[in-house]
Amino acid sequence: MEVEPRRSHRSRISKSFSSDLVTYALESEPQTFKEAMSTPEAQMWNETVNSKIESIVSNHTWKLANLPSGSKPIRSKWIFKRKLRPDGSIGKYKVRLVNKDYRQKEGLDYFDTYSPVKRITSIRMLIAIAVLHNLDMHVKTAFLNGELNEEIYMKQSEGFYSQGSRIQSV
Repeated sequence: MEVEPRRSHRSRISKSFSSDLVTYALESEPQTFKEAMSTPEAQMWNETVNSKIESIVSNHTWKLANLPSGSKPIRSKWIFKRKLRPDGSIGKYKVRLVNKDYRQKEGLDYFDTYSPVKRITSIRMLIAIAVLHNLDMHVKTAFLNGELNEEIYMKQSEGFYSQGSRIQSV
């Protein structure tokens, strides 16, 4: 015996967006470093990437080293984003350097995975202290550093090479 499926009896209301809603269509962001450097915005992307590299180096996030035998380096990739203003114009260019290595094996290449997370109460406390002492706050890069017992090696990011202890753009 077949049973008729139950259907909703609510009346359907068509949705209308107001006339002040504007959609901005932009080209998609570059997917690779090479693609970003071949666009008309290459100078802006290059400045942003250089700023990120300077930030990474000044925060002592990594140091250049030779890869020991038997070690596998982690690969990386640049992620490019345009941040828009409310009027649709480009406010700023942002880049992130992210891990691209998904071939690692648990128990061999790593043992635990976790993501250190900042609590909103900690951020509010820092802002409150800055206000109490009439301080200006400028946050350019925020790093959440965990204590590691292992040595981790990463290939140099695309578009950069080392010359001595200095990282230079290609």
